[in-house]
Amino acid sequence: MKRYDRLKEIQRLDPERDFLRIYRITATYEFPWDITRALELALYRTYAVPGIGRLLAQTAELTDRSQKRYDDTALLLDTVLEHGFDSDSGCTALRRINQMHRSYDITNDDMRYVLCTFVVTPKRWLDSYGWRRLSDHELRACAAYYRTLGAHMGIKELPRTYEDFERTLDTYEAEHFGWDEGGRRVSDATLDLMGSWYPGPLAPVARKVALALLDDSLLRAFRYERPGPVARGFTHGALRLRARAVRLLPPRSTPHYARQNPEIKGYPDGYEVSALGTFPVPGVRGCPVPHHRRPGTPVE
Repeated sequence: MKRYDRLKEIQRLDPERDFLRIYRITATYEFPWDITRALELALYRTYAVPGIGRLLAQTAELTDRSQKRYDDTALLLDTVLEHGFDSDSGCTALRRINQMHRSYDITNDDMRYVLCTFVVTPKRWLDSYGWRRLSDHELRACAAYYRTLGAHMGIKELPRTYEDFERTLDTYEAEHFGWDEGGRRVSDATLDLMGSWYPGPLAPVARKVALALLDDSLLRAFRYERPGPVARGFTHGALRLRARAVRLLPPRSTPHYARQNPEIKGYPDGYEVSALGTFPVPGVRGCPVPHHRRPGTPVE
């Protein structure tokens, strides 16, 4: 198989009908490392919305149990990607995601914004640091994939196209990004978590690299000092050099899922999808919408 053969396969598919297959190829064969980094940054962006950052600080999930929250989020989303929306495992993951969200007072606008980050941030990351850019087929499939995920989560007024997702994200950030003490605590805890994945002496370097990847709107919202040109130049240059190296490598022959990432550290002996995440207080119902695995078989 040659370097661009999978892209040719993608272009033979229908992005509206075959969106799961296309997104799975993109995320697990073409750009597994890049998509992981981009989705980390996507979730990180949401902390700069004061309502989201404050809520996450109040739950203490990302400040006191950062590694577990990271693992569970990645594994739940990964389960849907690997097994599909209608599989038993996928339905279990969706149920868990919805049960967790129903435990808190989260607005539809905030939920829709978070979903938009999953669509827009990877595209922008790959524009800057990918070994190639996403094709129009991949962008359409990505929009359809997350539109479907959003529908399963009960999110209303979902964007339809990539351009709709992008406009929604940019408008929401312009109107809502701002300082919040809780959001800053969550941000600091996340940067500490990323540093913990590396040997002790490298932890401060990892933090500087992460800060160098933040745009000015995020730096202002969290009140971080703007990294100097040397730090930014080194970080961006290293990532672009990596992209050139990856372009010369043979394509992956097997898919790589998030559960295989070394950053997932909390489940060395395996995990049950139904046990991932946090659990609501007794008496709170689960999913806001039904997910039918097969006719007549409810997920609730």
